Amino acid sequence: MEEHNNYALDFINATRWIKANLPHAKVSGGVSNISFSFRGNNKVREAMHSAFLYHAIAAGMDMGIVNAGMLEVYEEIEPELKALVEDVLLNRRPDATERLVDFGETLKSAGGAVASEKKAEEWRNGTVEERLSHALVKGIDAFIEIDAEEARVKLGRPLLVIEGPLMDGMSVVGDLFGAGKMFLPQVVKSARVMKKAVAHLTPFMEAEKAAMVAAGQVVKAQGKIVLATVKGDVHDIGKNIVGVVLACNNYEVIDLGVMVPCEKILERARAEKADLIGLSGLITPSLDEMVHVAREMERQGFKLPLLIGGATTSRAHTAVKIAPHYSEPVVHVLDASRAVPVTTSLLSEDGKAEFVVAHRAEYERLRKAHAAPRLPLVSLATARQRRTPIDWRVEDLPVPEFTGVRVLDNFPLATLREFIDWTPFFHTWELKGVYPRIFDHPEQGEQARQLFAEGNALLDTIIEKKLITARGVYGFFPANAVGDDVELYTDESRAKVLERFHFLRQQIDKGSEPCRSLSDFIAPKETGLPDHIGAFAVTSGIGLKELCDRFRAANDDYNAIMAEALADRLAEAFAECLHKSVRDEWGYGRAESLTTDELIHEKYRGIRPAAGYPACPDHTEKGTLWRLLDVQAKTGMMITESFAMWPGSSVSGLYFAHPESRYFTLGKIDRDQVADYHERKGMNIAEVERWLGPNLNYDPV
Repeated sequence: MEEHNNYALDFINATRWIKANLPHAKVSGGVSNISFSFRGNNKVREAMHSAFLYHAIAAGMDMGIVNAGMLEVYEEIEPELKALVEDVLLNRRPDATERLVDFGETLKSAGGAVASEKKAEEWRNGTVEERLSHALVKGIDAFIEIDAEEARVKLGRPLLVIEGPLMDGMSVVGDLFGAGKMFLPQVVKSARVMKKAVAHLTPFMEAEKAAMVAAGQVVKAQGKIVLATVKGDVHDIGKNIVGVVLACNNYEVIDLGVMVPCEKILERARAEKADLIGLSGLITPSLDEMVHVAREMERQGFKLPLLIGGATTSRAHTAVKIAPHYSEPVVHVLDASRAVPVTTSLLSEDGKAEFVVAHRAEYERLRKAHAAPRLPLVSLATARQRRTPIDWRVEDLPVPEFTGVRVLDNFPLATLREFIDWTPFFHTWELKGVYPRIFDHPEQGEQARQLFAEGNALLDTIIEKKLITARGVYGFFPANAVGDDVELYTDESRAKVLERFHFLRQQIDKGSEPCRSLSDFIAPKETGLPDHIGAFAVTSGIGLKELCDRFRAANDDYNAIMAEALADRLAEAFAECLHKSVRDEWGYGRAESLTTDELIHEKYRGIRPAAGYPACPDHTEKGTLWRLLDVQAKTGMMITESFAMWPGSSVSGLYFAHPESRYFTLGKIDRDQVADYHERKGMNIAEVERWLGPNLNYDPV
């Protein structure tokens, strides 16, 4: 339509105006909209997407929504097609649309499958430098050792292969990822190709090492970064992804692994003469350990930037709690796509000063926002008066088939597979969408389908060859609430207390809304009604480390990360599968007729909250659970000093059966509840404040 002719150009010009007049505004766009008319002709669509991004990014576009699998490298678009596409996008001539349509038809008629096969073979006819670059950009490792060897013979030295065509190819990958033209799974595949090429060249590098040192020739990395998951924490999949992305961009990455104490991190950074240190953590106690590392870096006179990342971290927490303890830049990195721009800015001779000034100003603004008036809270006494209103009836208190503990050893992975929630699997790879709708996404769909197929292929192998093992333990116990605690008894006489769980209560003033505590969902002792509680701990991580180590030894980070992502999904599936069995054994679940999707979305009675999560943020309650179920002896699962679970692909929690039980977020609490919790739990005030730091509505002394 004629009135649409200027749409792409208008977008580009509007972007340029916004950046000139509203410099802090961000610009995003759905790139595939420009090529919908050419559905079925991917050659034209890929060229249109790439050309549009080329011009829009130059004008200041910040984000584009596009399937990176439908992007051609701008410089590699055929000249005639590029001219025709840009005639349309930039509205350079009135017959531009007709000419592109005609050209598109000739491409389609040239023979789809045959043409594609021919094109797939043609890249092998290029120079060895072109082949290496193509293999890196496309993630093809089938010929990489052959091509790396040919390049070594041609260029004379292995170092020249790394510094030349390999780094040139990885620069293209880095540029495409930074521009949003490649997705994370593609980048990790590119890293796999690079690692295999370097592995082939390494023996030759070692052989001439003495000569290289004598000649003063070394492989100069863009920067050296030490990465570590802090002491007490075992989660590293996000750190591993960041490490791969940084390595793709010519950073030398020294990954110290998990549960790394502060002194080891700093010793290694000094020994390696690192340019940056990156800390990662998932559980809330890791935040305190990061503060400790920052303080030690200041005390020891470090002058390196400190990067902070992980699921439990945030810009606000980094600005308020960590950055004030270290005089050098402390920067929160949200995900892998942000890692390279941040590190590049911090190590840039020209751009660092400007970046640091802007960064410090932003963090000062966050600190001022944090210092704003606190949330209005009610007293603990008032909160308890506003407990969840429940009319306690014996018919709402089901009796389980047994009490005590049962062990599940070598639980069938094929069974767990049916309970997998795949949506978080895609989020691990930074593909945002909901399964299975993500497959139909106009930009991410193709990549999501490929990732899903490759993930399931590896899962097939894991199940068939029994490469990892699922193990668990669970049980039912007589229980009653006593205030905000829940007492568990040795038997149905309820005469002897076996264990006691300590829960916290909401104190945020929400008017007529209740101030909830998990103890509200267990019958109070004074009602005289016998109630029960369930507990569980499951893992699908037995053997995972060995599997991932084998992949990494073969320079295959892609499948190592894939295995970690699958094990995490299997652990959550184990928790869901076991919860279904528990509801059946408790009696009230036998009448359920829920689909897998309904199970995943928890359309059933009862909840399974976990220590360290919003309703029960105190991780130390896991210690009670471990004693209750004798978890370590029965499953091999362990908890660290920070109460992280090992293996990392593990889930634990409690089962509540009352129909009124529901999930909620504790939110902020005040000093009166901290003092009460200290008395109930027998933990000193400072320790309580340390474990509940993010929930405090005040700054501890």
